[in-house]
Amino acid sequence: MTSPAEAGRGSRRAAPVGHAAMRSANLSLLLRHLHTRGGRSRATLSQETGLSKAAVTSLVNDLAVRGLVQEGKVERLGAVGRPGTEVRIDPGHVAGIGLELNVDYLAVSLRDLAGAARFADSVPTPYALEPSAADGRSYPLDPVLDRAAELLQRALDAADAEGLWVAGATIAPPGPIDYDGSRVRFASNLGWTDVPLAEELARRLGEDSPVLALENDAKLSALAEAPRLAQRGITDLVYLTGDKGVGAGIIAGGRLLRGWSGFSGEVGHIGLDPAGERCRCGRRGCWETMVGFDTVLDVLEADDPTRSGRLPMTERLARLRSLLDAGHAPLHERFERLAGDLVRGAGVLVDVLNPQAIVLGGYFASFADLLVQPVQSALDARLLAADGRVEVSASALGLDAAAAGGAAVALERVLDDPLLAPELEA
Repeated sequence: MTSPAEAGRGSRRAAPVGHAAMRSANLSLLLRHLHTRGGRSRATLSQETGLSKAAVTSLVNDLAVRGLVQEGKVERLGAVGRPGTEVRIDPGHVAGIGLELNVDYLAVSLRDLAGAARFADSVPTPYALEPSAADGRSYPLDPVLDRAAELLQRALDAADAEGLWVAGATIAPPGPIDYDGSRVRFASNLGWTDVPLAEELARRLGEDSPVLALENDAKLSALAEAPRLAQRGITDLVYLTGDKGVGAGIIAGGRLLRGWSGFSGEVGHIGLDPAGERCRCGRRGCWETMVGFDTVLDVLEADDPTRSGRLPMTERLARLRSLLDAGHAPLHERFERLAGDLVRGAGVLVDVLNPQAIVLGGYFASFADLLVQPVQSALDARLLAADGRVEVSASALGLDAAAAGGAAVALERVLDDPLLAPELEA
């Protein structure tokens, strides 16, 4: 057997290693090209990637054997020559899972390689009532993770029923992540510190556990929204996710910003009022004490069922909409103030980051008709220069954004290395 040292000196057996690495890189190049740009003929793929026609044909065959691409319609580029057969992403064999751990709900999404949702589910986040706690809730680890594992298992069962191989699952908790250790470093709104989340979920799933990774919920939401905006040339954006707290996913030049220690996007804790309300993080006057979901619920009667975390989040939002439609005066006044409170923090982000777009997600997106235009107008009024205008819009994915982004990130494993996908049975 050739030793690693001998291989490094260029022995005969080192060549196949380099060839295999190059082939893997070309498979990834071709698969990503199809994933980003859509179906293409082999000839067009050769022109656009710089690979030879023979190489494209061979690579397409390798991808097809793993159920990653398939042939589609005939592509006609002109009146002369034979038409080419389109090669496109095959959605029928590989999928990724995203799971969001939100203060108010747990949501899971199973998506195939073409991005289509194959399964989705959500449940209220389990919590324990503790009258002595400042906000009346705590989130004990075991009940939350037990329920999260149940949702993951449902998604895995759905994948199995549809014959989909799961490339991995991305878990989206609120708060910064220890990426090397797959741990939640700090999630103030859940009351968690240094939680080995991937390890705990993998233990609950047992042999069924796919490869698990962690990423912050707001960051995943930004990644999920970014492709839609990129089609319009928007590559610098801030995604604001509104729930009990407020987080941001920041895309700059088309790339996600994490910060050197993973704390980028903790914008809910921007201090806007030193004499303001005390935040769960221990500081005073944090932005999320002004715009968090609880600040809306506080204008309702104490016994209003909308305030109950035992109800699904979609039902709670629908009830709020019904109250608004019925002319609930305190709620209308709260949303008028909410737009101004959003601008207080968003204005800081615009000045510091100079994004092309701000996307309102979480519960903000459900009330886009009340928030987008007032926030847009207020940000326009404080422009330093016309070319610094930021476009304000609501998330197209709403409460599904983080889980959808998690599924997309899980599929990156196969886009990076298509050889991970198992070959189809003959």
